[in-house]
Amino acid sequence: MTHSHEHAHLASALDLDAELVGGYLDDAAAAITRSLGRTPQRIVDLGAGTGTGTEALARDFAGAEVVAVDSSPEMIARVDERARAGGFESRTTTLVADLDDGLPPLDSPDVIWAAMSLHHVADPAALLRQAAAALAPDGVVAIVEMAGLPRFAPDADTALGTLEARCHAAASGAGWEAIVDWTDTLGAAGYDVLHRDTIHVARTGPSESVARYAVHWFSQFRHRLADDLSGSDLASLDCLIAPADPASLHKRADLTLRAGRLLWVARPAA
Repeated sequence: MTHSHEHAHLASALDLDAELVGGYLDDAAAAITRSLGRTPQRIVDLGAGTGTGTEALARDFAGAEVVAVDSSPEMIARVDERARAGGFESRTTTLVADLDDGLPPLDSPDVIWAAMSLHHVADPAALLRQAAAALAPDGVVAIVEMAGLPRFAPDADTALGTLEARCHAAASGAGWEAIVDWTDTLGAAGYDVLHRDTIHVARTGPSESVARYAVHWFSQFRHRLADDLSGSDLASLDCLIAPADPASLHKRADLTLRAGRLLWVARPAA
């Protein structure tokens, strides 16, 4: 797979995730406003990806300037395109920067937002300390992570449900970062946690998008856990992700989606 194809695949997965699970963003925005005690005027989105979070922040905080930061020029180009299409280009600035090299100049934002991005940084605690110094007075950091891997089997006792459970167990054993708890790291970096919550998302009923999302995750299991699953499980996964196979997830109308997001809102301690 070429570099450009990898970016296209990742971008498609990020956009699909936002379509199906992105409803948590409105809850997160409300928690940020309560914790901040005012409406933010400047927000930084660290690890912006395709800009789905940037767009949600621009929508929920209609008067705010939003700065999107990502290490990938291809992703930043998508953010720029999304901002133009969404009509918030005049309030959006994009920066290409590798967070492993530290924060770029941010001009005292009220909110630094990091959704599913902080665990990719080599030294998250150091970055959080830099963020504390970069924030405006009484500003906050908001961090979002997955609350475990999404589940798609409508019944845990079915063949799909038991296979899914084995895939989740193998992913955990392989060290997948399905759950990252930043509470202690925030404390060690000098923050007071103002809000911590788990936001649950559930979708039922036939959905082409849920089926495509399921194919994405079961494809991840097939290719990333090839050394951790049995031969029979790998064969079952091959059937599930093959569009033409009679057992393909593409053909199922009974899939459900159960997912969640962990949210922290924290302020540097006085």
